[in-house]
Amino acid sequence: MEHKTILGVGGTVHYWISRPCGMPKGTIVFTHGLTANHTMFEKQIAYFQNEYVVITWDVPMHGLSIPYQSFSYENTARDLNSILEQECIEKVCLAGMSMGGYSSQMFAHLYPQKVQCFIGIDTTPFGLAYYSKSDLWWLSKVKPMAKWFTDKALRISMAKSVSATAYSYEKMLEMLAPLSKEQIIEQMGIAYGTFAEENRDLHLDCPVLILLGDKDRTGKVKQYCTAWAKNTGYPLHIIDNAAHFSNGDNAEQVNVEIEQFIESVK
Repeated sequence: MEHKTILGVGGTVHYWISRPCGMPKGTIVFTHGLTANHTMFEKQIAYFQNEYVVITWDVPMHGLSIPYQSFSYENTARDLNSILEQECIEKVCLAGMSMGGYSSQMFAHLYPQKVQCFIGIDTTPFGLAYYSKSDLWWLSKVKPMAKWFTDKALRISMAKSVSATAYSYEKMLEMLAPLSKEQIIEQMGIAYGTFAEENRDLHLDCPVLILLGDKDRTGKVKQYCTAWAKNTGYPLHIIDNAAHFSNGDNAEQVNVEIEQFIESVK
């Protein structure tokens, strides 16, 4: 993949793009989760890059897209739009994992004409009705609670909590490795706190597919996804033998689910 940058709203944003040799079937943008980076989707890149234009990026305040000022999900959406404008891409399929689902939903809200579909991977919805006051209060406490862990314990706890396979566990540790404990905690605090501040009722005009690992025990993700599907009618597909990092735990099923959904909405 070719490594490029754009000057984003709050700093330099790094992204990677791969174009197939022949006519592409479309463009897929993969957006990673909290404290991760673009390599979270290496198994998806290998699967899709021969037939699709594939874009992955280090979301602002993550990976190489550090430093970054004034993080917000609206700003990440505007930065993603700048990437697409630089690449002259008019329409995309969005695949967002966990936190990446928030950036993807915000992009779909701000730029509906540019979105073919959205696949949410172990993420949760924007919407005021889904989250109680206590839910939002606990989100605000993630940062201070994380400070009680030792550096090693924090990393191991985070990797274990999102993985059901050795691959995902080791991959999560690998993505955490370049970060200091202070950076990890800062990312957690800003990402969760910003969502609480920006949460609103969003209407998505594009087709939506929700993917959820059958062993996802992260927070109340399972509960939120179930309510999201019930309230909207969006299909909810369960990924077998997978935790929160389901696209790593069971990449084979996730890849097929994404491919079939994109084909169905063309």
